[in-house]
Amino acid sequence: MVKSQRSLYISVAIIAAALGLTYVLPGGQAQTTLVVVSGSELEPPLKALIETFHQQQSNIRVDLKVQGSLDMVNRFIDDRNDFQPTVLIPANQDALKRLEQRWTSPDSTSAFYDPPTPLAKTRLVAITWPERGKALFPDGRFNWNRLETAMKAQQWGSFGGSADWGSFDFVMTDPTRSNSGQMTLSLWLSHKLQKSSLQTSDLSSPKAQSALTTIKRSIYQPARSSDILMQEFVARGANDADIITNYESVALNRWEQSKVSQGQPYQIYEINPTVENKPTAAIVRRQVNAQTAQKAREFIQYLSQPNQQKVFIQYGFRPVNPDVKLEDNATTLWQQNTGILLKPKAQTIDSPSVDVLKEVGRLWERSQP
Repeated sequence: MVKSQRSLYISVAIIAAALGLTYVLPGGQAQTTLVVVSGSELEPPLKALIETFHQQQSNIRVDLKVQGSLDMVNRFIDDRNDFQPTVLIPANQDALKRLEQRWTSPDSTSAFYDPPTPLAKTRLVAITWPERGKALFPDGRFNWNRLETAMKAQQWGSFGGSADWGSFDFVMTDPTRSNSGQMTLSLWLSHKLQKSSLQTSDLSSPKAQSALTTIKRSIYQPARSSDILMQEFVARGANDADIITNYESVALNRWEQSKVSQGQPYQIYEINPTVENKPTAAIVRRQVNAQTAQKAREFIQYLSQPNQQKVFIQYGFRPVNPDVKLEDNATTLWQQNTGILLKPKAQTIDSPSVDVLKEVGRLWERSQP
């Protein structure tokens, strides 16, 4: 009988977790489960922060799911998850703007309870293996023109590198599924079109289509998310990919791992100009009641507080809380010879509008390698 009751409690808890409901444990304690969906770049710090949150808030459980930022939007809109999200945290607020544009409801209410809340900051960087980097960027600075020449040459032996290195391989995430891939394409097109601010009309030009063909020809298979790309880059080494673009935070967080698995760390290069991304949290309205939404606010507020912002720093993110200064809280992760500066020299530009990003994705799908 006791065993049956225990099984029943477990079953109820699992169902409640899937639906983001509040349930009552034996003894009368009410517990709310929040299903938080985040981009892969935020997974390591969130796992650590959720553990400490559970210690402080025993009546709130957080169930973390990981999806690419654009996958997150598409799956939510199309209701293709096997769980009911409570909070969405894509890599950039642009993904939430895209969701709002596609959102429809009978009473015209917003998709979210509150305005989205930025939790941390990071920026797009380039990552390559040291000897590849020296051949590719002899002056020590990232250069789109040099990258383009290498992509067109296709073979290192035709570009000035060692013929033993074989083909030149540039890799990024899938721009139809991941924010970092979209940001890479946006910066590449801005460079090629010499536009600091892209417009949808710019993307219909033959020059834009040619630029997309060049980069797509070099990429055999883009990764579906930023952290998966970084893991594969570290595990497979220089023979699989010569250079990738990814978030500064992901690159910093995996840097030590590359020393172990490949016997040498990779080098990180600033892209100038670059795009700053802010992983941003929003509480969804669909099938989330007011009581659960209030618990979700408590979790988001927790992530925004100084002590938690310092944890984000430990995982390579820059803080958004003005009371927390990176220079005063930089861990050893930030103080190694990675190529990352506490005060970057690269210019930061705004990410393109949602309409431009949509068109960038369509252009990628239409372009032929």
